[in-house]
Formats: sequence, structure tokens, C-alpha cells
Amino acid sequence: MASKKPKGMTAFTIIWVGQLVSLMGSAMTQFAMGIWAWQKTGQATPLAMVGFFAFTPMIIITPIAGVLVDRWNRKLVMALSDLGAGLSTIFMLVFLLSDSMEMWHVYVAVAFAGIFGAFQWPAYSAAISLMIPKKQYGRASGMISLAQTGSGIFAPILAGILIGSIDIAGIFIIDLVTLGFALFMLLIVKVPATPVVDAASEGRGSFFKEMAYGFRYLFERSSLLGLQMVFFFGNFFCSIAFSLITPMVLARTGGNATILGSTQTAAAIGGLLGSLILTAWGGPKKRIHGVLIGWTLLGLFGLFLYGITGSLPVWLAASFLGMLVNPIVNGSNQAIWQAKVAPEVQGRVFSVRRLVAQITAPLSMLIAGPLADQVLEPAMQNPDSTLAKIIAPVMGTGEGVGMAVIVAVSGIIVALVGLGAYNFPKIRNVETILPDHDAVT
Repeated sequence: MASKKPKGMTAFTIIWVGQLVSLMGSAMTQFAMGIWAWQKTGQATPLAMVGFFAFTPMIIITPIAGVLVDRWNRKLVMALSDLGAGLSTIFMLVFLLSDSMEMWHVYVAVAFAGIFGAFQWPAYSAAISLMIPKKQYGRASGMISLAQTGSGIFAPILAGILIGSIDIAGIFIIDLVTLGFALFMLLIVKVPATPVVDAASEGRGSFFKEMAYGFRYLFERSSLLGLQMVFFFGNFFCSIAFSLITPMVLARTGGNATILGSTQTAAAIGGLLGSLILTAWGGPKKRIHGVLIGWTLLGLFGLFLYGITGSLPVWLAASFLGMLVNPIVNGSNQAIWQAKVAPEVQGRVFSVRRLVAQITAPLSMLIAGPLADQVLEPAMQNPDSTLAKIIAPVMGTGEGVGMAVIVAVSGIIVALVGLGAYNFPKIRNVETILPDHDAVT
């Protein structure tokens, strides 16, 4: 008799272990590519454009991906998404080994990976909703965040150490090995099939009808739409700031990879601790507080504090504190959506949810680089400019300060987004306005 595949919380934990290992490889690659791009160009714009080409295809394909996730086997979708990411890495590896890689190769590779990435998140989220009980949603979100942030603790340090001996190509090979491990862990578990019930049949029909269903679902529920608008505006300014943090640190430290790695490790430790707190705690009883207070703290401590100074100890503190609250923001939000939206339609609804939350990211990345390279950086490197005279007493002048100004201002606006959302009852009371998808009527 064939042995039964693990299922339930055991299956989720096995998949989670695979993702934890794979994300370690991915984080090493991202760190190494940031160093490579800065050394090759010395500008913020190419680094921001990497994010643009990664996000834009993902955003465009997301509504289509949501329909297919609800139609197809979600385990298969997750496996294909991982394979797509692997092919992207192999593409860049070929050019690295031939010593002919250019920035446009990176743009093509991350765009290809972004297309497959559009399928990964809704499939993973919807599958988890079927695998584990509702009371475990908060802890599962904490574990997912733990994998995402925990992998970053050692990845920058390992990548910084290994680049000198195995070069970036070696880092890519490690990434591929960890991806293979994640695929193996996925294949050995059981992921429940999507049930066919009333919530799903309501949105069934032609492909375009099913794609429109996710939009209709969201726009008919103004509380959920309002909640996503918080992420719409918050992500816009966060994406501008986060696009500039790596080049800002490198510019203000003379390209010191050790300092950059230290700040990223501090962020990962903060994210790890935040994830552990969420995993053990499960999040606040009223989860909307975790979302809105978290956004406020992220803006103040994760961005404003980061930009306002060039001091390494303050950077380490800002990196740690900003990422400490990040898992609580995302985990609390995810738990709200998993409780309110029936699992059988989560592929379509969550894809549209992601579209609304992240559609501003490509625009942010297009703005960030030129705003830094062509406006703020020249102004802050000229002590006689009007802007430099205003800001210099607080932040000084020189290379990287222009980017720091953008990061600090973005932080203030993000904090205002979190606080301002409390003024809207439909957002503040989203958990009581909408019943859970399994509520008895």
C-alpha cells in the first residue's frame, strides 16, 4: 500500500520549510545583484528599474492568474511558479558565465520571473486556506513572514563572504539548488482540491466573466476596497523609498558592502522577531489595529528614521524597527481577507486585491530613480542650492543625501496613511461590517 502524503498543518509546515530554504537562496541572489548593478552603473535608476520590470508584468498578469488559479490544481500552479523562477535564474547564469551580462539581461529575467510570480502568491494563499483551520490563519501568516524575513538574516552576510570566492554565478547556483529543495518539499505533500460550492459557482462562466468576478467582488464590498486603498497609497510611497535604500547606503558609505549587509541583516532580524511574535501571538484580536498602527510605525521608524540620518547605528535601529512591524501589518491583513473571502474564489479575489495594492509600485520605481539622480542628488551635492541650504542643517550635504530626503519624506506620508485610515468607519470596522465566509446565517 502506498504511503499517504502529509496533509493539513503538517503539509503546510513541510511546504514552509522548503520555502524558507529557497528564500535564503533568493535573498542571496538579490543582495549580490544589488552590488553588481551598483558597481556597473553607480546610479539609483538601474536598481529601481529592476524592481519596475519585476513588478509590471506581475501586475498586468495578476487578474488572469487569479482565474487560472481557481480553475487549475493549486499545487501544480505553485510548482510551475517555482520552475519559472528557476528558468529566470538560469537565463542570467548563462550570461554571467560567459562574462557578457548587461542590465537589460537582468530586466528580461526579472520580468519573466514576475509573470510566474503572479501565480505563486494567490495559489499559495488559497491553498493554505484549504489546508488549515481558520483559527490558525494568523499563525500561518506569521510563519510565512518568518520564512520571508528569517532568510534575510544570514543571506546578505553569506553572499558578501561568498562573492569573493565563487562570484555571483556561484550564488546563482546556490539559488537553484535551494529552489530544487523547495519543489521537492511541495511534491511530497497533499494540497486539497478546490471545492465546488455556491460561492464559486456564482462567478463561473466565460474566462472574462470569471476575471471580472474578482473586481466585482471587491467593488461590491467597500470595506475591503477601503482596506486595500490603504495598501494602494502606502505601497506607492514605500516602493519609492525602498527602491532607494540600497543605493542610498552605498552612496553614503563609499560603496561599503559590509555596511549594506549589516543594515539588511538588522532588517531581517527585526522581521524574524516580528514573525515569531505573530506566530506565537496570532495577531491582535481586532486585526485592523495590526494593519493601521503597523503602517504608522513602519513609516515613522522604518523610513523616516532611516532617511533622516547617515549614522550606521540609527540605520540599524530603523531597519530593525521597520521590519519588526511589517509581518504584523501583512499577517493581520491576510487573516482578515482569509476570514472574509471563501477559499474557492480566493484565487480571483486575492489576485485583484494584489493588483489594487501593488499597481502603484511600477510607477513608484519609475519615479524614484530619476527623482534621485536628476533632481534631489544634484541639489543636495551643491551646498549653494536652495534645497541644500534648507535641509543641510539637519541632514548635511553630499552624495546620497538627496535619496535620504526622499526616504524620510516618504516615511512621513506612509505614517499619515496609517493614521488617516482611522477616520474612515468602513475601514476601521471592516471586521464587524462583513461576516466571515463560513458564518452561519
